[in-house]
Amino acid sequence: MSKLLHIDSSGKGNASTTRVLTEYFAKIWKANNRDGVVISRDLLATDLPPVTPEFTGAMFTPADGLTDAQKQALAPSDELVREVLDADTYIFGVPMYNFSVPGVFKLYIDQIVRAGKTFSYANGIPEGLLRNKKLIVVTAHGADYTTSPMKEMDFVEPYLRAIFGFLGVKNIEFVTVAGRDPQVVSDGIELAKRRIDVILAAGIVAQRD
Repeated sequence: MSKLLHIDSSGKGNASTTRVLTEYFAKIWKANNRDGVVISRDLLATDLPPVTPEFTGAMFTPADGLTDAQKQALAPSDELVREVLDADTYIFGVPMYNFSVPGVFKLYIDQIVRAGKTFSYANGIPEGLLRNKKLIVVTAHGADYTTSPMKEMDFVEPYLRAIFGFLGVKNIEFVTVAGRDPQVVSDGIELAKRRIDVILAAGIVAQRD
């Protein structure tokens, strides 16, 4: 059974560009995968604890040696890790905030990057354990970051490619809407929907092949 992990991290609520597009993706994906399951998570509505000494201590304690308190410290992370392991496809809404990802998304990453869970160090060499996954990132920028000098300030795409590549996700695509003018954004959303249609259609063909 196919599973889609749908995550939003925008703090703009109904005014969010990324939320419109991730919802669009999830709706079409579900229509094309009627037996599939969509796992939806709004990071703003999720209690994402920061990294603490208790959490890091628990992460490096063998499972059979965990105390009840350590198990409790790991519980939120365990749930999030199960979701990324179970899903085949990820659709993440990650707008640019101050040239990088929203704070809640960084908290999310700190919970899912787990040695022995989502990556390993076999023979001292890092190996991602999220194999055969597809990630689509919907992001929104207030300006065009495709050319210099703004390109050098984009720490969203390079960071997400690096961290999820480290976890083993090699198939990563970005869908971006840039601009602040309402008409420009509206036009950008429509173009982004067409881009999503192409991505989803390619996935359907691949499944049939």
